[in-house]
Amino acid sequence: MGNETNDIKQDNMENKGMKSFKDTSVIILLVSLPIILFFGSFLIGRYPISPSDVLMAILPVKTNLSPAVYTIVWDIRLPRIVAAMIVGAALSISGASFQGVFQNPLVSPDILGVSAGAGFGASLAILLGSSSFTIQIMAFLFGLIAVSLTYFLSRNFRGNTNLVMVLGGIAIGALFVALTSLIKYIADPNSKLPEIVYWLMGSLANVSINNLLMIIIPLIIGFTVLLSIRWRLNVLSMGDDEAKALGVDTDKLRIVVILCCTLLTAASVSICGIVGWVGLVIPHVTRMIVGPDHRKLLPATIAVGAFFLLFVDDICRTAFPIEIPLGILTAIIGAPFFVYLLNKGYGGWS
Repeated sequence: MGNETNDIKQDNMENKGMKSFKDTSVIILLVSLPIILFFGSFLIGRYPISPSDVLMAILPVKTNLSPAVYTIVWDIRLPRIVAAMIVGAALSISGASFQGVFQNPLVSPDILGVSAGAGFGASLAILLGSSSFTIQIMAFLFGLIAVSLTYFLSRNFRGNTNLVMVLGGIAIGALFVALTSLIKYIADPNSKLPEIVYWLMGSLANVSINNLLMIIIPLIIGFTVLLSIRWRLNVLSMGDDEAKALGVDTDKLRIVVILCCTLLTAASVSICGIVGWVGLVIPHVTRMIVGPDHRKLLPATIAVGAFFLLFVDDICRTAFPIEIPLGILTAIIGAPFFVYLLNKGYGGWS
């Protein structure tokens, strides 16, 4: 009997050791992939640059490199690479957080109307001939306005809070989409309309360091708060009754999560336009890798989202004779993969 007990204990220790090794391997992989792609992306583009030239351009040492290399590395590729990783991470963690809060695997960061509102704000600014700075500000503000309208609309109706908020977001989003269509209808077809359409399709072609600096504060707030309360999302995803029984103020927590996700999504949309499917598909992919525990899921989602969108952006700017909008390729990749998940009956989100 004693030998059997010792054998069971030894098997448990071995299983724990294997699980720990597997978790460590997954963490190393998830951290390594975005870092490798980050440096590799400097080598990709219409203007070829060798790894040694990139390294010399990045390091603070005196070199004989041409000014064109410094311009490409620091003014063109670095802002775009960083923006792709930030936007991918922001949309992915927002999608994972929303899916936990609303207990719905089909929820994405734009479910409350933030993308539609931001699209209207940017379209209005473009119609008025505003600068890129104003376009970014208008997109960010109207994204926040759209979610605020959704929230206050849901507060005026009784019933399931999550369901009412989602339905309210659909209605507000449809309203802003209609307003955006009106702007496209009255815009000059030779100048303003193509610019509006291109912005709405999503692109990182014109991102600069100044664009990134403008959204740094919302990004810091959103990422920091969501990561610090990620364990509470496990409780909230169990349902309001169970969460309240464990002492969690579900209403306040839901507001905090929605606010943080809105900041991240609005900031992302303001610099690159509307990029769909990232916040819906990447959380599902990450759950397949690390499981549904939000303590692991949210950090892992950041890594996977950053890698995915940077990879897609590299394809957008190199694989075709002309650069294609980012939102088109994410939809081409994301939609079939999501259908594949549905066909497999994947239910590991909860």
